[in-house]
Amino acid sequence: MAELKLQHLDKIYDNKVQAVFDFNLDVSDGELIVLVGPSGCGKSTTLRMVAGLEDISAGHLLLDGKDITQTPAKDRDMAMVFQNYALYGHMTIYENMAFSLTLRKEDPNVIHKKVLAAAEILGLTSQLNKKPAQLSGGQRQRVAMGRSIVRNPKVFLFDEPLSNLDAKLRGATRREILLLHKRLKATMLYVTHDQTEALTLADRIVCMSMGHVQQVGTPLELYDRPNNTFVAGFIGLPPMNFYPDMLFEDGKLKGNGFEAELSDEEKDTLKDYYGKQIILGVRPENITADGPLQVKVVNNENLGMNTLVHGTVGNGAHLVAKLRGWAEYKNGDIAGMQFGRKHFFDKETTNAIRKEGK
Repeated sequence: MAELKLQHLDKIYDNKVQAVFDFNLDVSDGELIVLVGPSGCGKSTTLRMVAGLEDISAGHLLLDGKDITQTPAKDRDMAMVFQNYALYGHMTIYENMAFSLTLRKEDPNVIHKKVLAAAEILGLTSQLNKKPAQLSGGQRQRVAMGRSIVRNPKVFLFDEPLSNLDAKLRGATRREILLLHKRLKATMLYVTHDQTEALTLADRIVCMSMGHVQQVGTPLELYDRPNNTFVAGFIGLPPMNFYPDMLFEDGKLKGNGFEAELSDEEKDTLKDYYGKQIILGVRPENITADGPLQVKVVNNENLGMNTLVHGTVGNGAHLVAKLRGWAEYKNGDIAGMQFGRKHFFDKETTNAIRKEGK
């Protein structure tokens, strides 16, 4: 059992710069939590506080009900996987995986069994006598994970473990981490700036910006019901289209040189904003062809099953549509399109506008 509670964590450095503000999170036993956000948002700092590699300026960290805020890193029963692998080049893969157990002076037979078991899980059995330099980046990252597995920690911590891999290896290693989590049923905290990793790996995502938690929820909740424009723009690829200063009146949204029709439900959602300006958000995949909206095409990105159509609408506002199939638009073409699912945000707070309970 490994339940982790982060209660009102702050991180303030000696130069008075605050990196993390009032971070709160309850992690259930066996849950895989992904902290995601742009560089400098405080996600790695939060992970390092959990690991004991950074002091906690304020707040409490509890593991299975025990306060470990002041517990040294080596006594926290956690294992961390870094983005640079941190392997010993002069040691074999077997020796790297066994190293922490050797330091503990565990029985050699027990160490041998644990290393072989971890190697089998990660497909490294045939690589145990090699040195790290003889392995690919993906294999070295698996060795780093294996070194954590043999320790059988209560919590696994991953700090951008795939950032040094190419796209193909990232995808393959991501799947291995997901399978590893399902097999071990372990509690995991995973840090990344890559939203694809967050969406595909997480039981829940913590989206951060400038040291603050913006939203905590399942991948679908963050994608489908973002709390604010930051989450809406960060989660989803390509990013959501935003149109500020859209005026709600006469049953329509007007602004940026165009009009957007609204359903009865959307009008009801915006009833308290009649005569006011809001921010309209539309995901590229929620835009379809053959509609009343006149889009001036700039270029296409044909991706096989889908096409990203870049263009402008109204008075030059940028638009990206993700259309099904292979589009043949040319630069300067006028294409009729239509907005489907829309997201509305308060102009002043940038928070989502939603009906109660929706």
